[in-house]
Amino acid sequence: MGSLSVIEKPLVYPNVRRDESVVDDYHGVLIPDPYRWLEDPESQETKSFIEQQSTLTSTVLKRCESREKLRSTITDLTDHPRYSPPYQRADKLFYYHNSGLQQQDVFYVQDGVDGKPEVLLDPNTLSEDGTVSLKCLSVSEDAKCVAYGLSKNGSDWVSIHVMRIEDRRVLPDTLSWVKFSSIAWTHDSKGFFYSRYPAPKQEEASEAGMETNAYLNHELYYHCLGIDQSEDILCWRDPENPKFMFNASVTEDGKYVLLYIEVGCEEKNKFYYLDLSVLHEKLMDVSDRRGPLPFEKLIDEFDASYEAIANDGTWFTFLCNKDAPRYKLARVDLKEPEAWTDILPESEKDVLVSAHAVAHNRLLVRYLSDVKHVLQVRDLQTGAMLYHLPIDIGSIRCASTRRKYSKVFIGFTSFLTPGIIYHCNMQSEVPDVKIFQEISVPKFDREEFEVNQVFVPSKDGTKIPMSVVSRKNILLDGSHPCLLYGYGGFNESMTPCFSVNRIVLLKHLDAVVCIANIRGGGEYGEEWHKAGSLANKQNCFDDFISAAEFLASKGYTQPRKLCIEGGSNGGLLVGACINQRPDLFGCALAHVGVMDMLRFHKFTIGHAWISDFGCSEKEEEFQWLIKYSPLHNVKKPWEESQYQLNQYPAVMLLTADHDDRVVPSHSLKLLATMQYVLCTSVKHSPQTNPIIGRIERKAGHFCGRPTQKVIDEAADRYSFMATMLNASWVD
Repeated sequence: MGSLSVIEKPLVYPNVRRDESVVDDYHGVLIPDPYRWLEDPESQETKSFIEQQSTLTSTVLKRCESREKLRSTITDLTDHPRYSPPYQRADKLFYYHNSGLQQQDVFYVQDGVDGKPEVLLDPNTLSEDGTVSLKCLSVSEDAKCVAYGLSKNGSDWVSIHVMRIEDRRVLPDTLSWVKFSSIAWTHDSKGFFYSRYPAPKQEEASEAGMETNAYLNHELYYHCLGIDQSEDILCWRDPENPKFMFNASVTEDGKYVLLYIEVGCEEKNKFYYLDLSVLHEKLMDVSDRRGPLPFEKLIDEFDASYEAIANDGTWFTFLCNKDAPRYKLARVDLKEPEAWTDILPESEKDVLVSAHAVAHNRLLVRYLSDVKHVLQVRDLQTGAMLYHLPIDIGSIRCASTRRKYSKVFIGFTSFLTPGIIYHCNMQSEVPDVKIFQEISVPKFDREEFEVNQVFVPSKDGTKIPMSVVSRKNILLDGSHPCLLYGYGGFNESMTPCFSVNRIVLLKHLDAVVCIANIRGGGEYGEEWHKAGSLANKQNCFDDFISAAEFLASKGYTQPRKLCIEGGSNGGLLVGACINQRPDLFGCALAHVGVMDMLRFHKFTIGHAWISDFGCSEKEEEFQWLIKYSPLHNVKKPWEESQYQLNQYPAVMLLTADHDDRVVPSHSLKLLATMQYVLCTSVKHSPQTNPIIGRIERKAGHFCGRPTQKVIDEAADRYSFMATMLNASWVD
């Protein structure tokens, strides 16, 4: 096990009040919750707890020798120009750019490929500390206006504003209480669709991003430019199903608005549509703006996922997983809604991730094949293969495209490729792919490193893909510090991407960095996802533990030099694994984790995760959850005979005060519990490895963090890791 050798005596942890009177009855099982009071972020007692924990963590971090070296080196490598793939509207291109250390990316516009770049929206001018960020941005079809959301302190809440592009004038329009929303302009550029929640009652109001109440009664509106938000047209709501969520898009021909209805995070949705001439009639009738609009219901049950990718009149092409867990393309005529035809059947192994209609009659199709993206061009009408696009092994991100445009921009990255943007002519008979922009990182030479993909047998024999990134030709003698990262949930795939932080660890700590593509993700389609959710969630932890055991058995590292890391659902992963195998790790970094599996559904958007986790209000599902819930499975390992070592690894739990997705109380309650069970409740406790928390101020659930906050957090957590693993700095 790692130990903080610079601390001669065990840490003195805060004395935290336990309320033993709080006990819940789950189907006859009594479960105490002594730190329930930490669920109130506004209470003085919670604020005092956070201050005490922050002071403790600061004393530990000040003694981590590599902290300032990490901060300086990560800053140097981060200081390079970065670009997003451009996309076209009318005759203009739009994209994000960061010159290096700007706190937030800046939104640019230019006239065509050869035009002069001009700043359109710079969020860095909106706050001194960079805590205002751009979110859910959309340019009108004629490129005359841009509607953009502003988020403060990393919250998911946004306020939508509108700018006239020609003269950069910000219009008076301001839309509040917007969350989990797209922005979809009608083609006359007179307004757009967006989604919001009802404004909170006065007695419920708190600082946006710090509330904990469940989000209910999502609604879809249409906003006309120049009209007060109170006059917006209510397009859809469903008060009988308050957990439903709604988002809209407008077809490329401008004739239809499409309504997607979801509940939870399952890959299923309803699909409605509306002829936009009906909206025009509604706009003419100023006496009736409260809706809902008379949408036609093409798919009115949650049986699969349906995403419209193109239409020719009433003929629509969908990316869907109906009877196809790895997805397919299917077509239907709205006039004959029962007659569906597959035009690109499901692959035997690869996952169809996306499809974009381009160059009038072609499809840009992206597959995921053993955690690597493959790009193909196919015929839109028949699905027939035309050619492969010659892109390297890694991750591909296609910019927003249009059928009427023949040229597209494609973003590429990998573990050792910072970023390449390709410009491709989709009408040519043979692939015509050219480099438009290439991102270069100072002092980084990819030839020093290598990437290997291995397949690790899990507990039940399932082969789990894992990417191993290291210096070339390292000795497999168990001497290397190792960082193992995982997620494993919500059908999300962990594909190769470049990270300055990882390069610094490889180069200056001589570390091995590994990403395990465990079940619960989407790497092999919906079946892979289901194999790691609900009653099968334990498979995620078994997969991750098996990956750790593999790394030790093959000589990449050894348990006392192994750190595990994950965020959100990955934070849950880390929390569960250190409970189940505290002997296997030297350090653990858990970001914004879902740690209280019995109460997660009661806060903000937590109810949406029931589709992946289950819910403690159902007895069968309670039995799944109580077995692995990190908060409820902290035990003294020295009392468990099966463990060879007698304490938990060093642990850092990371959260943020404005995380309104996974509320901070998950991490705070687990932090208090671990410190009590392992440390303060035991005289002369064997637990000498630190259990600390890092609570970021004015930040949320990853998104929108200023560059400096990102760098500072990386320096803190990885210097903690380096110290715990006894990893020496290499110049």
